[in-house]
Amino acid sequence: MLIHPELRRAADTARRPLLAATGLLAAVTVTHLLQAVALAYALAAIARGEADRVPALLGAVLALVALRAVLTWWQRDTAARAGARVRVRLRDTLLARLAAAGPGRLDATRAGAVRTTLVDGVEGVDAYVSRYLPQLLVTVVAPPLLLVAVAAVEPYALLGLVPALLLALCGPRLWDRLLSRRGKEHWDSYEALGADYLEALQGMPTLRAAGAVARTRRRLEERSAALHRATVAKLRVSLADTGLTDLAIQGGTVAAAALACWSAATGRTTAAGTYLVLLLASECFRPVRDLAREWHAGYLGVSAADGLAELRALRPAVADLGGHVVTGRGAPEIRFENVGFGYGDGTADVLRGVDFTARAGRITAIVGPSGAGKSTLLALLLRQHEPREGRILMDGRDIGDHTLASHRRQIAVVSQDTYLFHASVADNLRLARPDASDADLVRAARSAGVHEEITALPDGYGTVLGERGATLSGGQRQRLALARALLADAPVLVLDEATSSVDERREAGITAELVKAAGGRTLLMVAHRLAAVRHADRIVVLDQGRVDSVGDHHSLLAADGVYAALDRAGRTREGGIAA
Repeated sequence: MLIHPELRRAADTARRPLLAATGLLAAVTVTHLLQAVALAYALAAIARGEADRVPALLGAVLALVALRAVLTWWQRDTAARAGARVRVRLRDTLLARLAAAGPGRLDATRAGAVRTTLVDGVEGVDAYVSRYLPQLLVTVVAPPLLLVAVAAVEPYALLGLVPALLLALCGPRLWDRLLSRRGKEHWDSYEALGADYLEALQGMPTLRAAGAVARTRRRLEERSAALHRATVAKLRVSLADTGLTDLAIQGGTVAAAALACWSAATGRTTAAGTYLVLLLASECFRPVRDLAREWHAGYLGVSAADGLAELRALRPAVADLGGHVVTGRGAPEIRFENVGFGYGDGTADVLRGVDFTARAGRITAIVGPSGAGKSTLLALLLRQHEPREGRILMDGRDIGDHTLASHRRQIAVVSQDTYLFHASVADNLRLARPDASDADLVRAARSAGVHEEITALPDGYGTVLGERGATLSGGQRQRLALARALLADAPVLVLDEATSSVDERREAGITAELVKAAGGRTLLMVAHRLAAVRHADRIVVLDQGRVDSVGDHHSLLAADGVYAALDRAGRTREGGIAA
């Protein structure tokens, strides 16, 4: 059977321990063979009345049983360690691919499906690589050698053994294509159910608010029923495979036994030879039985192989070709020169001829109507995409010449969609700077206006937050993210709607604290509410992917352009809300 390239690649990551596990499995097989020989001679001795030889032969059998127990434990331990190495390295590789691919590469992929592949799929690969592959190698080698041993005792026994072995090994391959199709259907159903359950759990508050819990439950029941049908369909094919293998094994053993008895009755073989043929015939099929068992244990890995290959094939939107390693800690000047960009999906260009400078150590705000290209501009700065034309300079050097890792270390980002982990407040804050002291945490939290609220939590900075920070309000989550970004101490700080969940009174205070805390940093702010940016040193107004105007708050209001229109619209909304 051909081995999926993804499974071969996984096996290569633990080649030495897998070879050791295979060698130990071969040694276990040898103990079975030697035990069969010892038992054959013991039975022959009993038949001939040679009782004095029996204790020594039975002692040898017991010694082989004890040796096999030790070898089996050693083999399973070695295989388990090999499997653990495969799991760790495979998950590390796939997670690195996901991280390098960046946002956008997985937009069409459901998080639950990726989770299923990374967790259950990798577990299946472990079983396939650490259990099935060693057994496959032993099965390829052991039966032919045992057939040679049987032929040396009674050649006619091969008439029953060889066809049965060929049928047991090759017969199930007739179902390979159908089994592969059924396996893919099963995996797709399993993946979809996992994705639906994760989505339902994460969106439970929304489902309750919309009164959609019952409809979602019915959909999950339909998914479960589809998985049941796919599982049963796969089992039908798998059981036919198993049935054919068992039929061949049992038929071959009976045929070999019948031929051995005929040979003994006609005087062609001695008693020892007859017992040898009977026991060796059974040993010929032991590797085949074990192979069928391990195949079912590792089949989940075969089903998941295509999904693993898809994750491995992910390519980053921006290639890291090496280059200059940014090490400076001073606030850089950032220059956008005639930058243009489109997503290549047939839509109009998002940015066209964008040209402005964010001065070193100063606050530059970027505002504009929805769809003006503000977030895309930040994505280009973070090198999540490459400009289609123009360039972005940092202290006079094209950021495309920077290594990705060193470039991104220069920029701390706080976005509107804040993510906090199921860990303590302190651990969440130290995410980008694990060596930060407690005093550093307090200083950053004070600057973000969240210190008092942290100390009011049950365990203060040691309080464990719920998943995604669910135990906090939206404003608290955003202010924690602000503190985390300040603690990172990067020379460039980017705030993308970072105070959108904070009320305007508190927003003004946080903005003032940020201006003070960001001293020495180049600060870029994107905001819809102009109150958050009116004190910026420079405001860049984007409209329909172009720079409409650049100036400070008062000069842009006096120009009565897009900025003034945004200000009037904001005041109208505030008045409507107040009314």
